[in-house]
Amino acid sequence: MSHAVARPSLAVPRPTTRDRMFYTGIAIAMLVTVLFGFSRTYYLRGYFTPAPLLPLLHIHGALFTAWVLLFVVQPALIAVRRVQVHRRLGIAGAILAVAMVMVGIATAINAARRGAAPGGIDPRIFLAIPLGDMLVFAPLVAAGMWLRRNKEAHKRLMLLSSVALMPAPVARFPYVMQAGPPAFFGIADLFIVAGIVYDYASRGKVHPAYVWGGLAIILSQPLRLMIAGTDVWLRFANFVIK
Repeated sequence: MSHAVARPSLAVPRPTTRDRMFYTGIAIAMLVTVLFGFSRTYYLRGYFTPAPLLPLLHIHGALFTAWVLLFVVQPALIAVRRVQVHRRLGIAGAILAVAMVMVGIATAINAARRGAAPGGIDPRIFLAIPLGDMLVFAPLVAAGMWLRRNKEAHKRLMLLSSVALMPAPVARFPYVMQAGPPAFFGIADLFIVAGIVYDYASRGKVHPAYVWGGLAIILSQPLRLMIAGTDVWLRFANFVIK
């Protein structure tokens, strides 16, 4: 009598309802963060100041708003099993990310050229923070797109790429900018903590994407502050803003 030997399943587990709720929920939390953070300076600017924005800043705001909205829509599409629509929008997201990096860098340089920086900080020194956001965002998005067939890595990397953008709106919360980079970086990093805690609670381990991607974000923050006041950085900043 022959006996069938059971083989271990190699199928990738389908996302659970809890996964869908978590990724949709954290995307909505990021959207709320952006809307609240930029409410006075962008979305409701007309109620607070009559000064018009430069066209470049309108483009910047529109692109980054589109990204956060897309980040809400994409996990929601997976939740309702509209995978093909999710993939098509992913192509648009890749194009949007390239435009965001280009416009984000141009906006940061333009702000430094105009002398725009909080709390009397040398604009050349502050330039390291928004440029750093773009230099972290770009490879995380690229890695997420490259690993798009690896669903577990993909969704975590895309979440982390959006976390890399959160210091800007968080810094515009009341009293946060006055507390300095440890405050706005630290609050933004709570999104990373949320992902790690959820992974550990739901799977008993943390996915490597959170380990390496999260470390890249967190380590970049003090690194930016360390290099921002150096002679090498100031020479670079003088070169790009002249």
